Amino acid sequence: MTPWLSARAALTPSLPALRVAGRELDFATLARRAADTARRLRGIGLREGDLLAVLLGSGLAWVELAHAAPLCGATLLPLNTRLTARELAFQLADARPRLLVHGPDALADAARRAAAALPGLARVGIAPGDAPRLHELPADPGALRDELVLEETAAVLYTSGTSGAPKGAELSYANLLWSAVASAVHLGTVPGDRWLACLPLFHVGGLSILFRSVLTGAAVTLHERFEPEAVSRALDADDITLVSLVAATLQRLLDARDGRQAPPGLRAVLLGGGPLPAALLERARALGFPVLPSYGLTETASQVATLPLHEAPRADSVGRPLFGSRIRIVGDDGVERPTGEPGEIEVRGPSVMKGYLGRPAETAAALRDGWLRTGDIGLLLADGSLRVLDRRSDLVVSAGENVYPAEVEAALLEHPAVAEAGVAGEPDAAFGRRVAAWIVLRPGLRAEAEEIRAFCRARLAGYKVPRAIRFVPALPRNAAGKLLRRALPEASLDASQ
Repeated sequence: MTPWLSARAALTPSLPALRVAGRELDFATLARRAADTARRLRGIGLREGDLLAVLLGSGLAWVELAHAAPLCGATLLPLNTRLTARELAFQLADARPRLLVHGPDALADAARRAAAALPGLARVGIAPGDAPRLHELPADPGALRDELVLEETAAVLYTSGTSGAPKGAELSYANLLWSAVASAVHLGTVPGDRWLACLPLFHVGGLSILFRSVLTGAAVTLHERFEPEAVSRALDADDITLVSLVAATLQRLLDARDGRQAPPGLRAVLLGGGPLPAALLERARALGFPVLPSYGLTETASQVATLPLHEAPRADSVGRPLFGSRIRIVGDDGVERPTGEPGEIEVRGPSVMKGYLGRPAETAAALRDGWLRTGDIGLLLADGSLRVLDRRSDLVVSAGENVYPAEVEAALLEHPAVAEAGVAGEPDAAFGRRVAAWIVLRPGLRAEAEEIRAFCRARLAGYKVPRAIRFVPALPRNAAGKLLRRALPEASLDASQ
């Protein structure tokens, strides 16, 4: 198969491909830049089968590297720019890349410290720093790779570590291709489509947009990070038709727009990364935002299930499986559960990863007879759609009762003074575990712990009501905005139980 950007540039060279930092590139220009980048990577010794680690903020250089790697036959290794040097060192030692391309200043320092124990790792900076700049390197004039093997590993993306130590999920070109095709079948393609990419490119939700856009001929407006005012302006002025968000960023976007309606050209807001509070959904719908709840994982190259465009969004469903994917619910005994009964969500299909890099035992535990054990708890509804309840690891068993934190968080978010809520379990002598809540209040509003508990009692069974409530200035989240429940106990305290 021809490298995807090369094929797209040959088909539609003058179509807009990328808008970033005030620049607009068509597919032909982007393809030329990617080829030049690939030759410079080859010039410093990057070869087929090598891993290319990227520690950069989202920008033109990141996009060029993503499309240059296939031309070198290299595997892309995106690194989270928010990680500490110690965390980066773990991933670099685990993956053993040949080359690390990094940004300036703090990223250059983190790269230097992380690579200190890996003398065979070459480093290149793309801006002022203590390593040579990429565009100053000599180019290899030899031919670049002109064919992709679908079964080869295209990228290794480390899981966020929300359910244990991070592991590198190996995604093949076939995984990425099927993910893009399934998304296009589900969402449709419209001439002039433009994705707004404000998720980080080291996250599967951001990286997948780059590949989808090339395969469908859509343009991408790329933001370095999510900033609600900038995203709002782009929606109004940049002909955006598609955007991917999580609940926390959608709420911040709506706050920034201060009641303004969604632009008429926006046809889908994919919402993943966790549960969608009913109140937030209603608020978005009232403003005309076409929210489509979705469910996906790093291990499935992004989306697995998404609500169809023609269905009214529901907070209790993330829709049906995408084209090519199957979903089932399995009990602790490994037996498939009937409709309406909760259990572990398992996924099968061509977008499911090859496995975890260098971890055969963990790969075998995760992939059973072709089914990916997600570690998430959910159930299938009568119409075949999926309801996601929670992470198995986040489940709180209190006095023998199962409490799903996402359900409690949804109830808390209905309170008018609550801006954000996180729920986790804490040790308790009498109950084994007790339900605890960490709450961020809306600016200028106040609430007392007992008031919050009384509010919950009217909406939840008694055993689900938080016994401990703490008011905090912020909740711990990863770079994609996903709540990190395991880090909640570390949040600074601001009020009493």
